[in-house]
Amino acid sequence: MKTSLLLLVIFAGATAARADVKLPAIFSDHMVLQADMAVPVWGWAEPGEEVTVSFATQSKTTKADTDGKWKVKLDKLKVGEAPQTLTVIGKNALAVKDVLVGEVWLGSGQSNMALNVGAVKNATDEIAAANFPALRMFTVRSSAAATAQEDCPGLWQVCSPVTVPLFSATAYFFGRDLHRTLGVPVGLINSSVGGTRIESWISTEAQQQTPEVKAAADALTKAARAYNPAVAKAAFEKSLAKWQEVAAQAKAEGKEPPRAPSDPVAIRQKIGEVGGLFNGKIAPLIPYALRGVVWYQGEANSSPDRAAFYGHQLPALIADWRARWGSEFPFAWVQLPNFDGGAIRDWPLMREQMLKTLKVKNTGMAIAIDVGEANNIHPKNKQEVGHRLALWALGTVYGQKVPSISGPLPVGYEVRGSAVVLKFDHADGGLVAKDGELKGFVIAGEDKKWVSARAKIEGGEVIVSSSDVSKPAAVRYAWENNPVCNLYNGAGLPASPFRTDDWK
Repeated sequence: MKTSLLLLVIFAGATAARADVKLPAIFSDHMVLQADMAVPVWGWAEPGEEVTVSFATQSKTTKADTDGKWKVKLDKLKVGEAPQTLTVIGKNALAVKDVLVGEVWLGSGQSNMALNVGAVKNATDEIAAANFPALRMFTVRSSAAATAQEDCPGLWQVCSPVTVPLFSATAYFFGRDLHRTLGVPVGLINSSVGGTRIESWISTEAQQQTPEVKAAADALTKAARAYNPAVAKAAFEKSLAKWQEVAAQAKAEGKEPPRAPSDPVAIRQKIGEVGGLFNGKIAPLIPYALRGVVWYQGEANSSPDRAAFYGHQLPALIADWRARWGSEFPFAWVQLPNFDGGAIRDWPLMREQMLKTLKVKNTGMAIAIDVGEANNIHPKNKQEVGHRLALWALGTVYGQKVPSISGPLPVGYEVRGSAVVLKFDHADGGLVAKDGELKGFVIAGEDKKWVSARAKIEGGEVIVSSSDVSKPAAVRYAWENNPVCNLYNGAGLPASPFRTDDWK
C-alpha cells in the first residue's frame, strides 16, 4: 500500500511538472528583446495546452504540439528604455520582469572572446565606470553535448561595477560603443569557451554537407571514436604522480616547479568533439532574435596543418548559423593579432583565410595586428578590439557616420618595371605610415627569394621595390606571426596583413 501511494505521488508530481508552462533560460528577468523584427518566444507545456504570451500591447495565443513544444512570434517591437514584463499563461503563469527592447548581439568563440573585463588593461577604471543599466549580458553556462540541446543554464545580468568583471570583455566593449552611440538598450549573449576549435562550433550536419570541410571533420570524428578515456585518464594520473614528486623536490630545493600536466579527459569534455559546442551552447539559443554575431576564434586552428582549412570552415559556420536562425544577419570577426607563437602556429595563413572570408555577404573584420602581445596569446587591449568591431557595425549595420569601418584592405596590384604598385580599399583619410617610414614589406622575384623592401605611399597607393629584385613577382605585408608593420589609414586603423602570391 505504501509503495502504491509513493508511486502515485511521484506520478502526480511528474505530471504536474510536465503540465507547467516553461521557458528556456534565455527568457528570464533583465533580458533584452530585439527591436524592429519579429521576436520568437517559445517553450514547453502539456501537449495540447493553450498558451498565451503577452508583451507591451501584444498578446499571442497558441497550443503546445504533441511533443509539448510551443512557439509564438511577437510582431515588430519598438525600442524601449522603460522596463516591461513579458507574461506567459497556460495552466500556470510566468512573469519575466525588467525586459527592455533594443539591439541584441551574440558573441562567440574561444578564450579571447571569453576573457572577462576583470582581466583587461585598466580593469580597475573600466569596472568602476561600468554603470550602464540598459546594457545587459547573458552568459551561456552549458558544456559541449553529443546532440543538440533545447535549453542551457545561464542568466541575464544588468551591467554594473558589481557584475561587469565577469562579462566577456570583447563583447562588452563592442556593446558599450553601440549603447553610447545609438542611445538604445543593448543585450549581449556570450557563448564562448577557451581552447576550442571551430569544428566544434559548426553543426555536424553542416560539416557533412560542406565537401571542403567534410574530410577534416570525418578524421576528427574517427579519432574521437578511437579515443579511450580510461587509458587517457590512467596515463594522466601516472604523469601527475611523477609531476608531484618532481614538484616536491623542486620546492625543497627552492626552485620553481614545472607546470602540472593537464587532464586530457577534462579538456576533451570542455572543448567538445565535432559539433559538440554547437549542440551544447548554440542550439539552445536558436531562434532567439538577434541583430548579428561577433566572433573571436582561430588560435586553436592555427597549426600549419589546420590553418588552410579555416577559409572553408568560417564560411561554413556563418552559413550554418544563418540557415538555422533563418536570417542573413550581419557577422563580423576579429582577425588574429600579433603574437610570437613559434613554428607551431601559422598565424599569417590564418589571417589570410579570415581576410578572404570577407567575400561572404554582410560580413566584417576587425584588424588587430597592432593590439596583440608578442608573448601573451590573451592580449589585454580588448577595448580597441571591441571598438573596431563597433565601428564596422555602426557604419554598416546601423548606417552611422564613422571615420572608417575597417583598416586598409588590399584590392589589387600591378607590376610597373622594377616596382609593385598596391591598391587599397578603406583608405579613409588617406594611407599613413605611422611613426616613420613604412615597415613590414618584403618582395620577391620568380625565384621566390624574399628580401626586405622599400615601400612608399603615393596618393592612395603603396609602391614597393628593392634594389635586389629587378623583376618583382610578389609582395607580402606583415607576413609573420608577430610582424613589425605600420601601414594605417587616416582614421587610425591598421592595414590587414596580406600577400599577392599563392606560393606554398
